[in-house]
Amino acid sequence: MFVVGLTGGIGSGKSTVAGLFAEFGVAVIDTDVIAHQLTAPGGAAMEEIHARFGDEVISADGTLDRAALRRLIFSNTSARHQLEAILHPRIRQEVEHMLATLRAPYALIVIPLLVETGGYRDVLDRVLVVDCPEAMQIARVRARSGIDEVEVKAILAAQAGRAERLAAADDAILNTATPEALRTQVATLHRRYLSLSTTPSP
Repeated sequence: MFVVGLTGGIGSGKSTVAGLFAEFGVAVIDTDVIAHQLTAPGGAAMEEIHARFGDEVISADGTLDRAALRRLIFSNTSARHQLEAILHPRIRQEVEHMLATLRAPYALIVIPLLVETGGYRDVLDRVLVVDCPEAMQIARVRARSGIDEVEVKAILAAQAGRAERLAAADDAILNTATPEALRTQVATLHRRYLSLSTTPSP
């Protein structure tokens, strides 16, 4: 199956772009959604996360305190790597399972840390980056999540920069204008990926 990896910094609009591809009938696998399932109550990663990070990342009702965990991992590089070591292999296993069962012309995998980790390159035919200026990322995240600017900048600092992401891209979408402009870019790429997915490999 032809597989496209979709990535971009926080607040760039990855979920919006993935939703537009889904409207065109594309099979979308979102690694963030898988991560949330793994860290939901009773999720497969919860026991190990609790054992590794302790009660300070667990709410009184036994659910994951996502805000506390986010503050920890973006202020402590070692903690972030420990969390990635717990989640990433489990996410990859689920992605491979989903790819094996899909019946579609091509699949789009949303991978926020694609450039940072270098993962999934063995299953990807194209890398698509959603791009926008950093100031726009900060404004969107603050409006969406209520996170203060200092915390957003800490997250940005832990991610690849715009130039690094764009250097890794086969294709790029600039998400700075209207929803209609975004949809037009997605439609153009969708046609390209359909064509590529039906072209025999040399």
